[in-house]
This record gives sequence, structure tokens and C-alpha cells, in this order.
Amino acid sequence: MRVVIAEDSALFREGLARLLADAGCTVVAKVGDAGALLDAVRDHDPDLAIVDIRMPPDHTDDGARAAVTLRERHPRLGILLLSQQIETRHSVGLVARGGFGYLLKDRVFDVDDFLEALRRVAGGGSALDPEVVARLLAAPRRDDPLAALTPREREVLALMAEGRTNVGIARRLWLTDRTVETHVGSIMAKLGLAAGDEDHRRVLAVLTYLRASA
Repeated sequence: MRVVIAEDSALFREGLARLLADAGCTVVAKVGDAGALLDAVRDHDPDLAIVDIRMPPDHTDDGARAAVTLRERHPRLGILLLSQQIETRHSVGLVARGGFGYLLKDRVFDVDDFLEALRRVAGGGSALDPEVVARLLAAPRRDDPLAALTPREREVLALMAEGRTNVGIARRLWLTDRTVETHVGSIMAKLGLAAGDEDHRRVLAVLTYLRASA
């Protein structure tokens, strides 16, 4: 896996590069600002870009805005956003296209889970931080489209958002595969998502609550 790292903290950037190298990844570029990120992806054509949300030049959401630009210029590029705080402004459009992840920086220290998330995103899947998902699901509005979901269905939807398969969800919640399939079917029905491509419907389900909470 060929990776570009965009992170303005030199210490965190170098530590992340060492972790990836030890895991067998090839770090083709390490940059510290959003402009250099765009150039590095253009020059090296990586499989994955790991991007800090807050970085120069403005130290606001420069990394997230650069990620949106990268998605338009390089549709097959896997993009993993990292942040110390939960921000969802740019996530809705990015997650809709696949190959996208959003993790809090603390998650990097759980090395096995972090590397698994990288592989999912580089392969076109998704990886949303459980804390991001929990924050979104815990803040219903009066017109909340998720209001009809049971607590268990919300748990299943949260794990879907993390990029888990039905088998992975079953293992995490100690349920049978058939039970998870039943919950997923109920979620789709309650959200008004007609039968069709299953992967597409899962993305639409995640988008439903992201839009409700953005």
C-alpha cells in the first residue's frame, strides 16, 4: 500500500510513518500543509492519503477541504481523515463516494484496528470512528429520521457506519448472522430505502444520519 501522510505535527507525522513502514506500507510522501498534500498526491499517485483535518495554511479545516478536492481529482484514492475533535461538515459528501475514513487521533494507538481501517479505506470501504458515530446518533432532532429505530438497530447502524460487515457486526454484538440481517432489513425499511444494491443502501443509511446531524 502506497501512502501519503499530511500532518503538520512533525513528531506525529514521523511516528505514523514509522508505524506504517513497520506494517509493510510504503510512505511515498510526508507533508505538513494542505497545498503540499495536493501536490504530493498528484506526483506520487498513492493508494491512500492520511490527512489531518486541521493544518496550515489556515489551521482550521484545511485538511478536510483538501480531501474534498482530492476526491474530485482522484476518485479512486482512499482518504482517511484524522482529528483530535469531532467535525462532520465535510464528511457527508466524502462518505457517499466510498474509500473514506474518519478517525480520532487516539485511535492510531490501537494499532491493529487502525491498520484494519486503513486497509478497508484503501480498498474502497469506509471506517468511521465509533465516537463520531455515537455523537451523531446520540443527538436526535425533532425531525430525526432515525427516531423510529430501536436502540439495538441504532447500535447496528453505528457499526455499519464504521464499515463493519454483517459478520463483523454479529461478532461485536454477540448476535447470530441471521439476527443482524433481520436488524439491517428493519433499518432499511424504517429509513425508506428500497431494495437494491446492498452496498449502496448501506451507504445511504449512513448518509441519512450524517445529514440529520450535520
